[in-house]
Amino acid sequence: MAETLEALQTRLDKLRDARECGIRSVRYGEDEVAYKSDAEMAGAIDALERRIAALQGRKPVRTVYINSTKGL
Repeated sequence: MAETLEALQTRLDKLRDARECGIRSVRYGEDEVAYKSDAEMAGAIDALERRIAALQGRKPVRTVYINSTKGL
């Protein structure tokens, strides 16, 4: 089933709102998903963000460079 960008964004918004309120179950139309832990919800949010980025044609971040100084 191919989902639209708008549908994925709506699911992401609902999931973020539920996580923020401490709710562990989310309903999407007729389907309801219950998560066992906050880590599981975070993983679902991450997966949705990746799917949305792929539909928008954005490449995933694979390398992060850190630059720091001692301030001397």
